[in-house]
Amino acid sequence: MRVVIIGNGVTGISAALRLRKNRPDAQITVISGESKYHYSRPALMYIFMGHMRYPETKPFEDRHWERERIDLVRDWIVGIDTDGRTLHGHSGTHYEYDALLLATGSKPNKFGWPGQDLDGVQGLWGLQDLHTLYETVKRTQHAVIVGGGLIGIELAEMVHSRGIDVTFLVREESYWDNVLPKEESNIINELIREAGMTLHLQTELKEIVSDGHGSAIGVVTNRDERIECQLVGLTAGVSPNVDLVRETSIAVGRGILVDRAFRTETPGVFAAGDCAEIVTPGEARNWIQQVWYTGKRQGELAADSICEQPVEYDPGIWFNSAKFLDLEYQTYGQVNFRVPGEQNIYWQHEDRRHAVRIVHVDGVAIGFNLIGIRWRHEVCERWLAERRTVDYVLDHLADAHFDPEFYTRYQNEITHELRGQLR
Repeated sequence: MRVVIIGNGVTGISAALRLRKNRPDAQITVISGESKYHYSRPALMYIFMGHMRYPETKPFEDRHWERERIDLVRDWIVGIDTDGRTLHGHSGTHYEYDALLLATGSKPNKFGWPGQDLDGVQGLWGLQDLHTLYETVKRTQHAVIVGGGLIGIELAEMVHSRGIDVTFLVREESYWDNVLPKEESNIINELIREAGMTLHLQTELKEIVSDGHGSAIGVVTNRDERIECQLVGLTAGVSPNVDLVRETSIAVGRGILVDRAFRTETPGVFAAGDCAEIVTPGEARNWIQQVWYTGKRQGELAADSICEQPVEYDPGIWFNSAKFLDLEYQTYGQVNFRVPGEQNIYWQHEDRRHAVRIVHVDGVAIGFNLIGIRWRHEVCERWLAERRTVDYVLDHLADAHFDPEFYTRYQNEITHELRGQLR
């Protein structure tokens, strides 16, 4: 069996390794135009800031792929012939397959802003973006970041670390408040401003101004304010990267349409990860899930389907983690999902840099939000899966502590405050 995987991110690589385990005899080829070897995309920030080198972002030694008999090909796929089961590469090479997995990921959103394709305008998604950023910052005194998500704050920190002034344009009332509850969002507002960055809330990008020679020299907001800048970071979210399949018979909605075993309606074609839209009959909206752990799991289950061992995907307990500048963030389960009957109890330290939120329905915990405090993943996930009560969680808070030797515990303060809110 010849399996070709387009994309060498966590989804494509997880699928390749699972395929090799399931089918020792399979011919497996992973194709990517971005890089030959799989690397950790979240580490782009640390490469730029000098904390890591590119070779240190690769989870596997280069020789690992030869041992696993997985062929890595550096090429851009420019066409798919689903009838002939053939891929056409930019290099002129043709790749035949029996099964094809599309793991093309996502891409930064662009909303048709005038000037969005000028030099100096970019997102932060791959190695090519990083190379472009190295060149652009050499001539940048001021950067404007458009969008209030996790990629935006990473790009802002990267640029700010070079002594460049940064202005955020955030269309929401508060930073990332479509995800963060009000109190946590306000903490991030303060953090950004205290770092010396300018934060414009309820402000949208109207256009990017050209210098007349193809480069950006400023932006105009929806309030008709002009801000001079040489770098514009477009970080207003991402969308499934489906450009490759639009002219094919492969069905597309917001993403590449698949069932819960990651099969498309086109014979021999599968899709998983950020690019996939999982059709969920009977639910209000199909699933598009674009975080690391869901990409890994989807890749593994897509491999099972390719090997005719399909398992229906269950996303499990929702989880995400990140850093807002130097402040850690973790979320588990249903926080800010507006679940019917939900109640929130919330503790915040007087320094406004540590916070805990527990969301519950009828006393049963359904979600946790943590700012500046780290709890153990497996403990939080178990509490939610076992539908533990808030009282149980507070009684066993010590079980969740991570690295207790190296950080201040607030257990007694948290427990006292949150119990008081339960009365």
